[in-house]
Amino acid sequence: MTGKMTILFLMGLLAVSLLFNYVLYKQGKQFYLQLNADRLDPVGLSVYPATSPNHQKEKSKAKRIVFLGDSRIADWTQPEITGYEIFNRGIGGQTSAQTLMRYDAHVMPLAPDIILIQAGVNDLKTIALFPEQRDRILSDVQKNLHEITRKAVDQGATVILTTIFPVGKVPLERRPFWSEDVESALIEANAFIFSLQDEHVVIFDAYSILVSKNGKIQPQYSRDLLHLNKQGYAVLNRELEQFFARLPLS
Repeated sequence: MTGKMTILFLMGLLAVSLLFNYVLYKQGKQFYLQLNADRLDPVGLSVYPATSPNHQKEKSKAKRIVFLGDSRIADWTQPEITGYEIFNRGIGGQTSAQTLMRYDAHVMPLAPDIILIQAGVNDLKTIALFPEQRDRILSDVQKNLHEITRKAVDQGATVILTTIFPVGKVPLERRPFWSEDVESALIEANAFIFSLQDEHVVIFDAYSILVSKNGKIQPQYSRDLLHLNKQGYAVLNRELEQFFARLPLS
């Protein structure tokens, strides 16, 4: 290798290193900001304050649906379902425990007829960081989803419990902090979700709609590792609208 080629190689290596460190810095800053935001408002109660117009609004003749969960709910574009008004109560980054803890503040005052729930992936992704706690993390997700469902049924609502979406392709910078155990636990969590089905709880199998043969989100529906793009939500909404047409709701 000539001196010129060596210099070019080292410059290229330096550029790659700088880019990689910039990506790590951006992610580190994002996590640091989220950590401190959670310290100020651990459950996210201020995101949808009890004094908001949506809470005070009198119920119309239309049935009310509340979408409850994490960023996968927050990003969910509103489907067109005749005869229903929809309130989105998703908060990005939340675990199933946080979603449960804010139920009384964010859902109960709306007196919904139907509650659609998508939660759990933010719990399960931590299995990669704490592999020795895999079983406890999975068990907590199951308990929290069961408790959210119980609260909704006790309130007189019909529950649409969605299976947890599959994950997307793991990016290079995320691979040191990822594990296939996350995906196996997700499948176990979805099996548990199916076990909760009864006369008041129906299952919307979002996982099967989105998953590809390799167990990941189909690429055309994926925005990143954990999130859907507009096309992903469009296909969910098409299926959801048909799903509602088949629901035996009074």
